[in-house]
Amino acid sequence: MSKAKVYLIPNFLGPEVSENRSFPSENKEILVSLSHFAVENLKDARRFLVRLGLKSKIDKSEFYILDKKSDWDDIKPMITALKEGNSIGIITDAGCPGIADPGSLLVKHAHMNGFQTLPLIGPSSILLALMASGFNGQSFTFKGYLNRDSAIKTKEIREMENLANHKYQTQIFMETPYRNESMWEDLMKTLQGETKLCIASNITLPNEYIKTKTVTEWKKSNKQNLAKIPAIFLLGS
Repeated sequence: MSKAKVYLIPNFLGPEVSENRSFPSENKEILVSLSHFAVENLKDARRFLVRLGLKSKIDKSEFYILDKKSDWDDIKPMITALKEGNSIGIITDAGCPGIADPGSLLVKHAHMNGFQTLPLIGPSSILLALMASGFNGQSFTFKGYLNRDSAIKTKEIREMENLANHKYQTQIFMETPYRNESMWEDLMKTLQGETKLCIASNITLPNEYIKTKTVTEWKKSNKQNLAKIPAIFLLGS
């Protein structure tokens, strides 16, 4: 029996994304070969398999929950499955496992136990937004979610602005969709007028929106409605 592997399987960034655009056929071939999956959400993982025409695999496969609350006790059964020769595919709700999504804990312990980890090609909203922003792709940092405390968030925004304008380091961050409008207001009242801001939303979807403007230009224009939709924010120069 060949040694088991951990496959990191990217998921679509939205329900309307074309399979041909963001899911290589080789990924599907690997999915067909697997019977063990570590998933962020069981319902969403099943929907993912159904979308790919793999509904028959659902009842024949073993699913483990791997989310932001998972700890070593949750990982143990997965490592046991690997030791028994079963490869595991990690599936998050959207995007790439381990990149602003669960997955790294299993990958970490797979390395510690000598199992190969294989990242598959697929969409990452963070990298796609950076590619399309026009900002520095040689030096950048992903901040994830900013602090919810207003005073701390304002400080974080100003620190990122300084790094973007004076160190030429692109700053990438995100917000929970239902707080996007609040983030927009915080950015408009905190950032200097000449600072450049890119907003990327619904990436790879039919209504994809990616625009880079100075804050002054943003204030004069009609922005995209960001309420309750996935978005990435970038500061750059």
